[in-house]
Amino acid sequence: MALEPNGSTENSPNPDEAFSDLEMPDMTPKGLMSHFGPGVILMMTGIGTSHLVTAPAAGGRFGYALLWCLPVAYIFKYYGFEMAFRFTNATGKSMIEAYSTAWKKWPLWYVLITTLIQCALGQAGRLIAAAAVLYYVGTESLGLSISLSMYGLMLGVISVAIILRGRYKTVEVAAKILAAILVVSVVAVYFRAPAPLSEMGHFFMVEIPDGSWLIIAAFLGLLPTGMDVSLQASEWGKAKKKGMSKIRDRMEDMGLASRFDPFNSNPADLAVDTSRLPTNAREYCQKWFKIGIWDFRAGHVISFLLACIFMLLAAVWLFPSPVEGRAVMGEIAGIFTESLGPAWMSVFMLGAFAATFSTAFNYFDGWPRIVGACSRNLFRGTAELSGIDPEGLTPTHRGTWYSEYNIYRATMLYSLVASVAIVAGLQRPVFLVLVASALAAFVAPVIFFLNFYYCLTIIPRGDRAFHPSTFARWFGWISLVVFTGMTLVLIYWRIWQPTFGG
Repeated sequence: MALEPNGSTENSPNPDEAFSDLEMPDMTPKGLMSHFGPGVILMMTGIGTSHLVTAPAAGGRFGYALLWCLPVAYIFKYYGFEMAFRFTNATGKSMIEAYSTAWKKWPLWYVLITTLIQCALGQAGRLIAAAAVLYYVGTESLGLSISLSMYGLMLGVISVAIILRGRYKTVEVAAKILAAILVVSVVAVYFRAPAPLSEMGHFFMVEIPDGSWLIIAAFLGLLPTGMDVSLQASEWGKAKKKGMSKIRDRMEDMGLASRFDPFNSNPADLAVDTSRLPTNAREYCQKWFKIGIWDFRAGHVISFLLACIFMLLAAVWLFPSPVEGRAVMGEIAGIFTESLGPAWMSVFMLGAFAATFSTAFNYFDGWPRIVGACSRNLFRGTAELSGIDPEGLTPTHRGTWYSEYNIYRATMLYSLVASVAIVAGLQRPVFLVLVASALAAFVAPVIFFLNFYYCLTIIPRGDRAFHPSTFARWFGWISLVVFTGMTLVLIYWRIWQPTFGG
């Protein structure tokens, strides 16, 4: 009896029969909206601190001078994010698995260390933005004498409790509804007093005012969101079990794909030759890939438009203003009061809280998820006890401290304690948000390169549906060079040009 490459026999199930249970996704507009997931989560992760704090701070402090940063951030970071979606849809694995094939697994150590830093400092920046909304409402409207750090602690504990109990569907639905209210109110205010068309030329004019380096770095780091979130989106996409991630295990069992072992495999073991799949399975994977890309692109465009509107609103209504302090949300909310009346401040605050809270909430899950993923690809003991879905856990998973599930939970608690401690010690929302965003900028070029490199080298070149197109390859390299160059210039200015240290 002949053996297949992975040891299965010629009596393996017929491929057509093995994949006959696959249901094609609904590709109508209504169906697409119901399928969207990781891309929307990525967008919701970004529409928070970057849009509600960084963009108004830029417009309030420098008027229209920094508008050029927005298209630069969105255009030249695009392929860094898309490649993570592309890789997961083409292989059924996450980018973290690809990183594990590098020499000495150095990308995993890099991601692990920087993520642990982000769990503390980065999460503090996200948490303090949400806390600032409650602080303003509690202080100005209700007369409560609760500190900013206490609001941060309360929101952090609520987030972690909801995630660990698996009760976050309701929170996600509520956040999306309130964020939609925020979008409608922001658009209404903008058309109430739009920015002059004569100022739109600043989208194409590079200006670097004195004291603006930190805001520029924040834009590059956190618009549409941190590049490291692409790794989180890849993990979310894998966990969704749609498309290639749904059938990858089945393909390995049938010998249609190599079985990947992070401790004894090479990059080629991650690749999938889709030409070996039956027509219906290939079509199924390609449709879910299109959904994933459209999901990401829709979020990317909406995020860009909102960032532009927030910055233009601040330039029209707040400039010149430092836009800082613990009551920063009140200053930004003043735009709505002055333009549409006092009642709209409540609308803005509801939407602002939904956006900032959903950002902090998603990061409490995302970063620990990445730490767990790195650990399962670095340590054999964790790999043998992989998985964080509560439904698939055994008593051994729950009782062993080095299981992926327990590493995930421990990292979440560490993120809670460390971020709240930083918020308590440095109660300056705008500054903390900008510093956290700048940190994301300095990490981003490495993540961008790795995502791009592994898509080019692992996805078969002959696979026209999944392999990056000629345009994507050329513009991807150009984007990486431009983005990395700007990051290095910012680092140089920060170290050697004190005048940019505002």
